[in-house]
Amino acid sequence: MKKFKRIFKFAYEHSPFYRRYYRSFGVEPEDIRTFEDIRKVPKIEKDMLREVQKNEPFPYGDILAVPLEEVVAFRQTSGTTGTPVYQGDTWQDWEWQTECWCYILCAHGYRPKDRVFLPFGYNVFTAFWNAHYAAEKLGCEVIPGGVLNTEARILKMKELRCNAFMATPTYVLGMGETALKMGIDPKKELSIERITCAGEPGASIPSTRKRMEELWGARVFDHIGATEIGAWSYECLDSPLMLHVNEAFFLVEIEDVETGEIIEEPGKQGKMIVTTFDRIAKPCIRFDSKDVIKWADHKCECGRTFRLIDGGVIGRADDITKVKGVLLAPTAIEEVVRSFRELSDEYEVIVTKKGDIDDITLKIEIRPGYEPGQKEILQRLQNELRLKTNLGYNIEVHPYGSLPRYDVKAKRFKDMRKGH
Repeated sequence: MKKFKRIFKFAYEHSPFYRRYYRSFGVEPEDIRTFEDIRKVPKIEKDMLREVQKNEPFPYGDILAVPLEEVVAFRQTSGTTGTPVYQGDTWQDWEWQTECWCYILCAHGYRPKDRVFLPFGYNVFTAFWNAHYAAEKLGCEVIPGGVLNTEARILKMKELRCNAFMATPTYVLGMGETALKMGIDPKKELSIERITCAGEPGASIPSTRKRMEELWGARVFDHIGATEIGAWSYECLDSPLMLHVNEAFFLVEIEDVETGEIIEEPGKQGKMIVTTFDRIAKPCIRFDSKDVIKWADHKCECGRTFRLIDGGVIGRADDITKVKGVLLAPTAIEEVVRSFRELSDEYEVIVTKKGDIDDITLKIEIRPGYEPGQKEILQRLQNELRLKTNLGYNIEVHPYGSLPRYDVKAKRFKDMRKGH
């Protein structure tokens, strides 16, 4: 409560946008006295962050709560849901984000003996920048794989006997597939013991995680973060597929999508509303992340008292859509497709409308050697999809290797209906 009051007062006093916004709702710092009062504070959304960027000072707008000269780091969102949001950070913010990542990596088992490879392009996206500094802070040896291509990264990992790396689930699978094409078996010829994932929900989807772990012979861990929020949740060694909320640095609330009521009971899904306690350049207060999560019904055996969410991010409130009158989360399709060993790692879902009727097409690839069983595979796939999603699909089989491959965030679900 003390931390929330502090950041709320700071934003009110130093950010013209926040002061103007809160006054329009009649909310002042002295109104926030109890935990229940927090719910009086109006939420902010990503579209508001995009809009305020049109104001001065360029390029952040008057949401900025520090003088522009104090901003030392620029990053931006990937823009997968619209115009990128620009994120400016002070040196204190940057150090704070690194500390958040120290919590993550320590919980994943990273220690000074580890040699960690980072196969991502160091650029304007947040990605694993702070993971790099956090690994160094923990005493790990860090190998930056920035401008190397995938083949060169694999060879460098082999040459230096790296035992850990970090990437999106898509790229973890893509690197493994490339290694096999090079005649290198990741499980037998590389030394990877642990993999930390980010950027996509795949590491918390059991079938996708199983693929990664079997391919690399390593343990896979998930964490959740966002450019405008920070790295707010992480998995530990003792509770696979459960993630701790880093309550030292964040307040996470779960809101019922229909009623707007705050959900406290375990197992009930809602969207996450998050407050970042210690980020000062662009305070993040009651941000509507649209991430759908649910509280777990138990405490973790690791001894941490931070609350657990069950199964990571289940989906996004703006991704969960009605198809033929049925609510569909794209992650449910991924769980089914990735559970079939006969199918490749890549797939694509296209939703269209024919007249007044929704139509959903699933594009897949069959792995080499499994083609003779195509008819039986498709029948099982159709049955499993109907069981898990309550929908029928037009399934298209494409030549192996022909569907798009992604290095970072993948866009496999495409809703082409008007207004979506």
